[in-house]
Amino acid sequence: MSKTIKLLFLSCAIMVLAACSTGPKIYVNKDPKTDLGAFTTFGFEKNLATDKIDGTQSLLSQYFIATTKKEMELRGYKYTTENPELGINFYASTQEKIRSTSTPTMGMGMGMGGYYGYRGGYYAPYGGYETTVQQYTQGTATIDLVNMSTKKLVWEGTAVGRITTEVQENLQGSVADVVKDIFQRYPTQQGGGPAYVPPKAKK
Repeated sequence: MSKTIKLLFLSCAIMVLAACSTGPKIYVNKDPKTDLGAFTTFGFEKNLATDKIDGTQSLLSQYFIATTKKEMELRGYKYTTENPELGINFYASTQEKIRSTSTPTMGMGMGMGGYYGYRGGYYAPYGGYETTVQQYTQGTATIDLVNMSTKKLVWEGTAVGRITTEVQENLQGSVADVVKDIFQRYPTQQGGGPAYVPPKAKK
């Protein structure tokens, strides 16, 4: 599969991660020896994993960058293209899944009754199970933060969700929602202190 075609699938994955009624599942990992609050600046990897094969920056990458930059700045970090302390990269993938569910069913059976075996009445109800098999696509989006001085990963946030078609016309908004969901699990602000808490939306 060419990288161009693959990026189309990845875009679909990101578009729909935010479409699940309960939102995507978020997983985070952090290097326990690293103080994320001690870093001051951040930037983006020159060759993002979500870019096109010819090096062109994809729309998917641009949407990731825009919201991630905002989320990092809300936490006190400064964006720079000159030797950033933290380097950020993005990854996205899709995977076909099969889900099998069984539900109980009820039925009635004819029986033999009365004298001399004449047919009469029904047996008691008997139970069974009906199995439904459903195929769906799961999308995964990951944001990596790398300590540029050691080239080691220091924080990783991943969103995993079931792909639907509800937000296919709003890739930019869906990426923004996924990135915000991931950064809600970011543990600190620049300089230390508690995790950033976004203001509640006005009703």
